Amino acid sequence: MLGRLIDQHNEAVSAQEIDQYLEALEEPKRTTLTQLRQTILDVLPEAEQGISYGLPAFKVRGKTIAGFAAFKNHLSYLPHSGSVFPQLKDELKGYATSSGALRFSIDQPLPGPFGREADRRAAPASLSSLRDRTPAYSRRPQAH
Repeated sequence: MLGRLIDQHNEAVSAQEIDQYLEALEEPKRTTLTQLRQTILDVLPEAEQGISYGLPAFKVRGKTIAGFAAFKNHLSYLPHSGSVFPQLKDELKGYATSSGALRFSIDQPLPGPFGREADRRAAPASLSSLRDRTPAYSRRPQAH
């Protein structure tokens, strides 16, 4: 019982760290990244939130699988997997990518599979493929 309380407390503290990161941003960066955060949590509600290397990060079973960052003139989505962008190259035309980051405008949510209204089945490969391998009993129930 005590271990469970400590885990719940740590999770809340970690989520608060991301809240603080977002609160420190000016608009529209804050709103755009808040939408991205919600999309990640919609796809993987069991993800643990926290700060890793000074940036918001999401972990499943101890492995960092996604993150994001705000910079002066752009925002970045960080899938923590080199296999994500090649699988989505058609959807990402017109966006600057590297093997580890997708850069996008500070005032526009990500397109297609990354957007808030996107079909959740088209979520970034690093998120959906890991979700498919996560046993159902380890997933938190979603609130409706």
